[in-house]
Amino acid sequence: MDIESQPPDWVRAVLPMAVLSIVCEEETYGYAIAHRLQSAGLGAIKGGTLYPVLNRLEAADLLTSSWREGVGGPGREFFTATAAGRAHIDERATAWRTFSQQVDDLLPTRGARHDTP
Repeated sequence: MDIESQPPDWVRAVLPMAVLSIVCEEETYGYAIAHRLQSAGLGAIKGGTLYPVLNRLEAADLLTSSWREGVGGPGREFFTATAAGRAHIDERATAWRTFSQQVDDLLPTRGARHDTP
């Protein structure tokens, strides 16, 4: 199941964490981030959605950016996680696992019947 079938508010909620996680793995640029998100099954994330997230992460000092000349093409803006960004994603990952388990515990199991009064 990809993101097109997920509620948009779910996507908005997890996108900053997913983007920061990708940048923490390696220095990268917007198109590569979007491709990684899509490869992970999150669907196509447009630049108009992705770049504001990257800008907010940079404004929060969780990542930095720099422009580089392209080889045979246009330059690219590369993003690198800061030490604060790496610490933040570690904290958020732990909190996410706890939160998602709490929500999962509230959801009915597959095929469970619900009694109605």
